[in-house]
Amino acid sequence: MSISQMDVPTRQSYTMAVVEPDERTATAGLTNVARSLASAVSPALTGYALSLAAFGLPFFIAGGLKIAYDLLIYATFRHVHPPEERARRQARA
Repeated sequence: MSISQMDVPTRQSYTMAVVEPDERTATAGLTNVARSLASAVSPALTGYALSLAAFGLPFFIAGGLKIAYDLLIYATFRHVHPPEERARRQARA
């Protein structure tokens, strides 16, 4: 559970940094609606997966996918900096 939402701060911070200030509220709403819809559909998919496979298999698959997703987020964005941070780094140099 301690790493279950590791991507949330990264996603929110990056999203808010790359959109215009007057579009941030709409962007946050859109991304939250997309996450809510995915959360609403997942129990049905989980029930179906549990009916087809050994009891623990869907949980291991989901955990593996989440770990892979978090590692890909880290690898993709570890060197990507929002415009404000880039400006600060250039000012220091």
